Amino acid sequence: MPSFDTVCEPNLPEVKNAVENTAKEIATRFDFKGTAAAVELKDKEITMIGDAEFQLVQVEDILRNKLTKRSVDVRFLDKGDVQKMGGDKVKQVIKIKNGIESEQAKKITRIVKDSKLKVQAAIQGDAVRITGAKRDDLQAAMALIKKDVPDMPLSFNNFRD
Repeated sequence: MPSFDTVCEPNLPEVKNAVENTAKEIATRFDFKGTAAAVELKDKEITMIGDAEFQLVQVEDILRNKLTKRSVDVRFLDKGDVQKMGGDKVKQVIKIKNGIESEQAKKITRIVKDSKLKVQAAIQGDAVRITGAKRDDLQAAMALIKKDVPDMPLSFNNFRD
């Protein structure tokens, strides 16, 4: 029976490269000379450090540009609050979304079931498996999910005929 998996997985090597390129640009830019501006990746969390909140906005802008150039969807980023560090420094932690949360998975299965397409949706861990009798129905389900869930960077893999 034809099926595919709906997943939310970032390309982590590309994210790592984008963070490293951001760090290089921060090191060479004149407006960041002598400041505490820095960015680092650790366990699917990007930590940005700066002297002030406006500097964090500049670092985030550079990071978003680098991610976009490497064709990584910026919807994977989940920004945290700005936190004060010792002295006059501030930091912000950005989590990288990986996997579909249970609420989102339930929303996707509800969309598929309400669509009256001849497919079934089942939650499997952090992915949603869609199965159906015809390939055309599965492609219609893909289009429906992309249209109705614009706030998540979903991708489809493991397509089987």
